[in-house]
Amino acid sequence: MRASHFAVPELSLRWVAVWQRNWLVWRRLAVPSILGNLADPLIMLFGLGYGLGAVLGEMGGTSYFAFLAAGFVASATMYAATFESLFSAFSRMHVQRTWEAIVNAPMTLDDVLAGECAWAATKALAAGACMLIIVAAFGYASPGLALAAVPVVLLIGVAFAAAGLAINALASGYDFFSYYMTLVLTPMLMLSGVFFPVEQLPSAVQAVAKALPLYHGVAVVRPLLRGELAQGLWLHLGVLAAYAIVAFYVALVLTRRRLLK
Repeated sequence: MRASHFAVPELSLRWVAVWQRNWLVWRRLAVPSILGNLADPLIMLFGLGYGLGAVLGEMGGTSYFAFLAAGFVASATMYAATFESLFSAFSRMHVQRTWEAIVNAPMTLDDVLAGECAWAATKALAAGACMLIIVAAFGYASPGLALAAVPVVLLIGVAFAAAGLAINALASGYDFFSYYMTLVLTPMLMLSGVFFPVEQLPSAVQAVAKALPLYHGVAVVRPLLRGELAQGLWLHLGVLAAYAIVAFYVALVLTRRRLLK
């Protein structure tokens, strides 16, 4: 790689134009897009929450539905950000060559990546906020602190959007994303406290789980929905912010290597 590939990001407000372009395209398909992001997590939430919840009873000092709901707010955010920064971004980068057209205007690749990251995080925020509204409507969220979960959802979205863009820069085709979805996101979903408390895992596995970004998102969102602040709140938020910053820089380096010969 050239030394210039590792340069500090040079960002400007031109990234807003990239975000706006994606918004104008997406709003034509808004309804099926929203349904696609929410259908699976909602079906699983109500199926497991009420079905399995009737068998398990309480978990973590609350009903299993409420326990699961907080995990699904964070995981729905993760998946929404990931799908947009993988499949949709790859289409714009490689198939449609939209990024190539944009950088021929007065726009840098850094601004394109920032706009893509912001757009994926916006879609993730919409998915997470919709989950929050549904959970609150069923009485499983504290009206006060549940609103504080919204910026946390956005931070989760940014972290996973940036990570997805890094994977996108390595992909040769859509099939490549199966490795990331199956080998990274699925184990993360199972280990991060979405379905059961992390404390039930062996200590070595707990150490791995607590290094994962989804764990920290769930650890903040779940207490907020109960009307409490998470223990170690700033540590959790700091880890998510660190993931977002590092992943965005890695995505930028890898994308520069791929597109700037």
